[in-house]
Amino acid sequence: MTREPLPLLQGTVDVLILKALAWAPMHGYGISIWIRQRANDDLAVEDAALYQALHRLERKGWVESEWGISENNRRAKFYAIGKAGRRQLRSEVVELRRYFEALFRVLDTA
Repeated sequence: MTREPLPLLQGTVDVLILKALAWAPMHGYGISIWIRQRANDDLAVEDAALYQALHRLERKGWVESEWGISENNRRAKFYAIGKAGRRQLRSEVVELRRYFEALFRVLDTA
């Protein structure tokens, strides 16, 4: 039985993309697969949201892109995280951990 992926929380798409690109430069489909695999299919980024976020991250200077050839021998745009993107990723991870720790302190209250 296939489970449906969980809906993404607002603001998490950017950090998921930055984390994927911290591993290696990837094209959009590769980023989507990387996130799905790491989340055991519990998270998935819709194509439209993925490409909107990639363009937004590129405009902010956190991600750079260049055209290349994919593993399927097709032309694809490859994205790479920049120095500012790495700083942003570290900052967002700290904030997300803080948020979820606080959330679980409330939820775990007897």
